[in-house]
Amino acid sequence: MSNKTILVTGANGQLGSELKAIAEHYDEYNFLFVTKEELPIDNYELVETYFKDNKIDFCINCAAYTAVDKAENDAEKAFAVNASGASNLALACAFHKTQFVHVSTDYVFDGTATNPIKEEETTSPIGVYGESKLKGENLVLRIDPTAIIIRTSWVYSSFGNNFVKTMLRLMQEKESINVVADQMGKPTYARDLAVAILEIIEQVDETQLTNNTIFNFSNTGNAISWYDFACAIRDKINSPCLVHPIPTSAYPTPAKRPGYSVLDTTKIENTFSINIPNWENSLDNCLGLL
Repeated sequence: MSNKTILVTGANGQLGSELKAIAEHYDEYNFLFVTKEELPIDNYELVETYFKDNKIDFCINCAAYTAVDKAENDAEKAFAVNASGASNLALACAFHKTQFVHVSTDYVFDGTATNPIKEEETTSPIGVYGESKLKGENLVLRIDPTAIIIRTSWVYSSFGNNFVKTMLRLMQEKESINVVADQMGKPTYARDLAVAILEIIEQVDETQLTNNTIFNFSNTGNAISWYDFACAIRDKINSPCLVHPIPTSAYPTPAKRPGYSVLDTTKIENTFSINIPNWENSLDNCLGLL
């Protein structure tokens, strides 16, 4: 029996890069990694041609417009990638009988929750980025009800630009920094998410899901603020940099951020028997690579 093929879009992003880094450990699959230049998902004809030319069993969509602040003035591009692009892939997957795994975000919620957010809770994005991702989710499930959507939060990695790498740089350059202390969430190490997605793919093959296919994923452990996260990074690298807590109001950004982004991950853990690492251990692993 020939190996099954996994297409990974957005191959140069944090999650795409992590999938590339671990692909060699999954030799039962052939991987096709495409960047946004090689396969612009907002162009349906190019997507359809690519699927026609390659027999694809699974598609992991890591391609996204993730510039949260820029999206406020660039809604057209954000929706082109996050909504139209996602629906283009869903159409191709449905037609070619490809299992679709689409990555979404905690930004589909408004951040007013006070308890860990379950998948079925009401979505209500507060910015263009979240609106574009929610529209993508809705289009994907309308076109392909068997598609799996994984919402994640506070993603970081040894690849790309992210909070952890920014903190490492600032702590080298400055004697003190200010970090927002009133937004709560749980970090997601993109490598852990990459491993989880491949574990899911291995199982979905056996047990076809037909509905209720939205799942939350973040690392486990205590919910923290960005300030707590920065302090943890500082302590782990023994930096003398002083970290000061500030309110969101003291750090205005073009796009509003959800105040509470703690995702309940019970469903994904139970459905696929996944053991999600604690965020502190995962931070150690990432810092080890950096």
